[in-house]
Amino acid sequence: MQPVKAHTGDTHPLMALPGDLDPARLPRHLAVIMDGNGRWAQQRRLPRVRGHQQGVRALKRLLQLCGHWGIPALTTYAFSTENWQRPDEEVNFLMTLFEQVLKQELNELDEARVRLRFLGDLEALPSGLQEHIARATARTAHHNRVHLNVCTNYGGRHELVQVARRLAQDVRQGLLDPDDINEARFANLLLTAGDPDPDLLIRTSGEFRISNFLLWQLAYAEIHITDVLWPDFDQAALATALRDFQQRQRRYGAVQSPPAET
Repeated sequence: MQPVKAHTGDTHPLMALPGDLDPARLPRHLAVIMDGNGRWAQQRRLPRVRGHQQGVRALKRLLQLCGHWGIPALTTYAFSTENWQRPDEEVNFLMTLFEQVLKQELNELDEARVRLRFLGDLEALPSGLQEHIARATARTAHHNRVHLNVCTNYGGRHELVQVARRLAQDVRQGLLDPDDINEARFANLLLTAGDPDPDLLIRTSGEFRISNFLLWQLAYAEIHITDVLWPDFDQAALATALRDFQQRQRRYGAVQSPPAET
């Protein structure tokens, strides 16, 4: 494999898609639960915030790989509705980190033609962060090389309740017949509307749960669990996940037909 020059300023050259992977069978939409920042820092006797800083570098690396390897959509779980229960010092650091990353990376995201969206209850975020999110979203809205969705103050159950509430309001106002509510209408109101449902979910750090993430959208996603802590998630880890994905038989509840007899 030959190195490929990165478009977003990474000092480590990216490698071409491994030859044993089929470029025609890559996921159209990759979802990632980025877990293990705190444990990564603890193992090195560092403050937890150092793990979050390294986690940002891992996300940047993954985004670059998606662009180079041809994965058009990436949705990451950055901050859940339950994460407010963490110590105030850590939560405040994360909010500041989100803002700093937007300031530092927006130009490169724009140049790399990445469309950036933040999904979740954004009104609960600090006003300064909300302003940076709005600016970044507007500036990158027309890009289509990679769609990057960052789930921030997001909870899957909350998202489903909000969709149900909107549908109920339309019914009450006489704008919608309950019999016209179907899966397509429901999906069009989800925060991820406009992107296909994820084909592959990666969860790092060895945890075997989806933690209230994209509960509707992950209905038929393949799930890859890795013991790699998020800050260490690299090209090799992604290639391993993609190999696992390409070995799966995606039947969507159907029975695979036996090979035809000759």
